Amino acid sequence: MSSVEIKKVTDKRGLKTFIEFHYELYKDNKYDAPNLYSDEVSTLSKETNAAFEFCEATYFLAYRDGKVVGRVAAIINNRYNQQWQRKAVRFGWIDLVDDIEVMRALLGAVEDYGRQKGMTEIIGPLGFTDMDPEGMLIEGFDQLGTMSTIYNYAYYPRLMEQMDGYEKDNDYVEYKAFVPEGDMPEKFSKVAQMVEKRYNLHCPLLKRDQIFGPDGYGQKVFDVINQTFGDLYGYSQMTQQQIDEYVHKYFKFLSLDLLCVIEDWNTPDHKVVGVGISMPSLTRALQKCRKGRLWPFGWWHLAKALYLKKTDVVDLLLVGVLPEYRPKGANALLFYTLIPRYQKYGFKWGETHVHMETNTAVQAQWQYLENEQHKRRRCYKKKL
Repeated sequence: MSSVEIKKVTDKRGLKTFIEFHYELYKDNKYDAPNLYSDEVSTLSKETNAAFEFCEATYFLAYRDGKVVGRVAAIINNRYNQQWQRKAVRFGWIDLVDDIEVMRALLGAVEDYGRQKGMTEIIGPLGFTDMDPEGMLIEGFDQLGTMSTIYNYAYYPRLMEQMDGYEKDNDYVEYKAFVPEGDMPEKFSKVAQMVEKRYNLHCPLLKRDQIFGPDGYGQKVFDVINQTFGDLYGYSQMTQQQIDEYVHKYFKFLSLDLLCVIEDWNTPDHKVVGVGISMPSLTRALQKCRKGRLWPFGWWHLAKALYLKKTDVVDLLLVGVLPEYRPKGANALLFYTLIPRYQKYGFKWGETHVHMETNTAVQAQWQYLENEQHKRRRCYKKKL
């Protein structure tokens, strides 16, 4: 009989324990990028996460001898299941000590939850939507994590391999793309200048007062994201409520120097057809926020990274171009615009966002920069 006891989170105190377990498990780890406590509360609470409009979730804690030894979230994204004709329960926010009994107890709780809800498979690690971190790290344990991805110890995938019935569903890869020290790569220059001249595509300088509102660039950016990522693994279309939430939550502090949009000036309204969203790496700053709190000094470390850009690393959060504009070389125009800004701030390399290992078109955009594929992460599945 297992010595692991599973308890469902039922109140705010339990949610606090659920969130803080990660800080304890990864205390002093030099690669993990711990989320802010307030952001975790916001994401995991029905009152503040717009994804609960079409998602349902339950959180579980694993105990042994009265001590927390693991956690996991069980999530059902009904919009995703309907769109992809699946009956899948997701597991996410999984953290645990190095113990196969704990892994079996945690995933067993998610499996049981899924069966009770009529699900026929379990997949993960995944969040509520594609905007949440996804995929278990299986390569790159000695590489700096990012705010938008999962970092986990090397024993996590080893334990997953011991779980009966689980198999690979999808792999993601990530690249370290180095910022050129001198001139712009000639290929980017030629293609970008051709794109501007032949197709009348341009990257305008944005102002803060152009971001917000129903016709603002914040809305336009997420319209492009919805169209660009719509057919990718794990993605479900963002609702208007979600878009409003993300624009309000993140665009207030994003540096407009590091936000680039491509407009088609052949259209009357200068239609936005591509976006590149990046920001200085906050990993080192987040590591200095005690248990994810901004006070007393966490705010200063984050402000220094965001506004003084005192970091070598820029995180490439989202890069998306509408399908009909990709063959025209629009991606090159994004980097032609952004690279001089990266050089100005002294960034040495960019951490790309995750993309599917089969998405060779996205991977090809790094070929004209010195690059290194340095991380791989996996989503698993099991029939219930």
